[in-house]
Amino acid sequence: MSDKRFQGYRGEGKAVLERYGVGVWSEVDVESTRGRFAGLILPRSETSDDKHVVLKLENGYNVGIAADSISNITEHGRREAHYKIPEKEFPTNPAKPHVTLFGTGGTIASRLDYRTGAVIPAFSPGELYGSVPELADLCNLRTEKLYGVFSENMGPEQYIRLAESIGEEIAKGVDGIVIGHGTDTMHHTSAILTFMVQDSPIPIVMVGSQRSSDRPSSDAAINLINAVKAAAEGDIAEVVVCMFGPTSDQYCLLHRGTRVRKMHSSYRSTFRTVGDIPLAMVDQEKITHLRDDYKRRRSDRSVKINTAFEEMVTILYYYPGMRPDVLDAIVDKGYRGLVIAGTGLGHVNKPVYPALKRAADKGMHVYMTVQTLWGYVQMYVYETGREIMELGVVPASNMLPEVAYMKLCWALGQTDDRDEVRRIMLTPIADETTEREPYNGYLIYQGAIPEVQEFLRTIKR
Repeated sequence: MSDKRFQGYRGEGKAVLERYGVGVWSEVDVESTRGRFAGLILPRSETSDDKHVVLKLENGYNVGIAADSISNITEHGRREAHYKIPEKEFPTNPAKPHVTLFGTGGTIASRLDYRTGAVIPAFSPGELYGSVPELADLCNLRTEKLYGVFSENMGPEQYIRLAESIGEEIAKGVDGIVIGHGTDTMHHTSAILTFMVQDSPIPIVMVGSQRSSDRPSSDAAINLINAVKAAAEGDIAEVVVCMFGPTSDQYCLLHRGTRVRKMHSSYRSTFRTVGDIPLAMVDQEKITHLRDDYKRRRSDRSVKINTAFEEMVTILYYYPGMRPDVLDAIVDKGYRGLVIAGTGLGHVNKPVYPALKRAADKGMHVYMTVQTLWGYVQMYVYETGREIMELGVVPASNMLPEVAYMKLCWALGQTDDRDEVRRIMLTPIADETTEREPYNGYLIYQGAIPEVQEFLRTIKR
């Protein structure tokens, strides 16, 4: 038996496969001290241990079985998996809206790499149609792969090209734009695009997925279908994020690009509107608006594209006992802007004061946000806040820290004039700051409390 049959297996794992005459891509029944398992033997990651055999079960999930627990393996076939989805030419219908799908990477455009065991950005946007044919019922789709990167690798270069590409598509007359994007930094990109692309006449919908397409619980298809529907048929002409809504496959939510945040590392319903409520619910049948203060779709092709961006801006999460040398180092490196996520109403400790004064004297623009995410910076309430403002720190109302960071990058890309930067930062463009926060936005249910458990029993789980 050649080593090709043992891709990634070595040590105890390889020995048990050899003992029972099976290999990678064998369809098998495995008997072990942990029970019986039926599935497909998968390759191992090059960085994995040598003590397990990995099966893809019939339900689509993968399981690792300790080699020393296996008492028998019976092969009843071979079925090599092919994770490449052929690209298909999208059917056209003159009566349907025209939507452009930009691909940047992320889990909605990914496959599993069994060499490393990692999910890698490998699907082109055209392949997405091959796996989600329902898109043809909604629109005429043109796809363009701008990037194939994880979202942590998105940065100024990608933001600028994306904003310019959006402007070009709007000029061509498309009815909506969808952007496939990794979820980890999607809220950063939605914020900067809101500032770089203003007064769009059409919807600009960002979408991703928490779970890759090879998993049975993947949210990729439902998210993509609903995002395309929002772009093709929706009336909200803003930068929005369209992601899984509840914990069952009922609908997606449309979140305003400056008020959204990823709130859980793995839940499909990870994106939440913070400091407000979502704009709308979207399913395959309809779009249900939850508020009416949004910018409407227009028939003109006018849009403001301003891709200014200053990279020498950073964000600092304050913690108790922070030393001033942290801030001094930022000043010494020549940073022009700083966003602080402060405690409570926007506070830092007194030992940091001299460093804040030095930053202001050096011309650094410093803005305060709150770590709590919900609520406002209120620096007039306590002496600490008033002292910090006297040192040149500007309160940023209820702007989310990441949004304030992106807006300060954008503002300093245009000017270094302190008054003008302040005007830009504190003048709302798309609800990055609001006059008030809704009571029913912050309502967070704490599990195990009797009245909460009673309520949960009345709704669909």
